[in-house]
Amino acid sequence: MFYDIVQVIPNEDYTVYVYFEDGKIVCYDAKTLLKKKVFEPLKDINFFMNACTILNGTLAWDVTGTRDCSKCLDIDPEMLYGLENVSEKIA
Repeated sequence: MFYDIVQVIPNEDYTVYVYFEDGKIVCYDAKTLLKKKVFEPLKDINFFMNACTILNGTLAWDVTGTRDCSKCLDIDPEMLYGLENVSEKIA
């Protein structure tokens, strides 16, 4: 089954609220990614916040700014969908 992500909202604490097409909302903690070499660009909070997007229906960071799916950092949508459902963040 494919879980289509329709919105992502990054936060300055390296979490991302992820909204699925079926209404499910999860909060993904991306801090563990910062330890991995491939995800090193995410350490820059400005990059983390501004490059966060949806590519191929999943949470991704657009490394080149060209929306090239082959050059992005993305997270498995099935893994994200398996996270605990949370309430929508109210500002």
